[in-house]
Amino acid sequence: MKKLLMMSLFLAATSLYAQKQVVVVEDAPQKEQAQNERVIKRKVAIGRFSNETQYSKGLFYDKDNDPMGKQALDILSSKLAASGKFLLLERGDLDKIMKEVTEGGAQAHTIGADYLIIGSITEYGRKNQGNQGVFSSSKSQIVEAGVSIRIVDVSTGLIIYSDEAKGEATTKTKTTLGIGGKAGFDATLSDKAISAAIGQLVDNIINKCTNKPWRSYILSADDDAVVISGGTSQSIQADDVFTVMQKGKKIKNPQNGMMIELPGKIVGHIKVVITGGDTPETEYSIVTFLDGEVDPAHLDNYYVTEKNK
Repeated sequence: MKKLLMMSLFLAATSLYAQKQVVVVEDAPQKEQAQNERVIKRKVAIGRFSNETQYSKGLFYDKDNDPMGKQALDILSSKLAASGKFLLLERGDLDKIMKEVTEGGAQAHTIGADYLIIGSITEYGRKNQGNQGVFSSSKSQIVEAGVSIRIVDVSTGLIIYSDEAKGEATTKTKTTLGIGGKAGFDATLSDKAISAAIGQLVDNIINKCTNKPWRSYILSADDDAVVISGGTSQSIQADDVFTVMQKGKKIKNPQNGMMIELPGKIVGHIKVVITGGDTPETEYSIVTFLDGEVDPAHLDNYYVTEKNK
């Protein structure tokens, strides 16, 4: 009787355990961002994210409406937006946005990006693995995805970063003496595998896009006010202090035919008094010079950058 009771308890426990599905996602650990950290946001656009694998490419496949590519683009956009370091510009559905704006009778404007991100899904596959024992069996569904990205500096057209990563997502089921959970293919594993792969690249994307000092430009300088481009959407606030630089000389590199701008020189420092503008493309900041000056007749010879810490 006692043996029968123990066997019943054992079967009940294993049955409860077997009905649970365990999902494992391999992802790179995300670094915690300091709550008080603030950076001047760079303008970033995701040009495209294509599906270069053969998965889901049937007879009626439409490369301009690929669900996996759009899925990867949305995941990358969400992760970059969560970092709080970028002003993300829409490019994937830009034609639809411009059409709606013009149909509404308004004049359409677009903002130029500092960096353009281009990505693709290079690998995708799924497989099943299982173990069959005397009293129990288990089954694992595994999805593996590989993504590749590159970052282009829009001002030069040069690729400043290129990398690829792989992600994996797994779900497990187990049965004991025929009792336990059974499941078909888990479609969410595709999302998790792609997200895991992209997650491994996010920190590097952030670092590469923020390594180059932020730049702004002087829009006007007269007796009334000195105005620079950029405002609150890029995290510019009153009392921020920036450095005004005079552009360096441009020379041509005969080796590759590219123009190189030599380091400029500091001509002064400015302090933000107030910000204004309704949209990112019309935002501005009124500033005052703490020291130095510029030639109002040649404002295109200067640019504004972050003050060295």
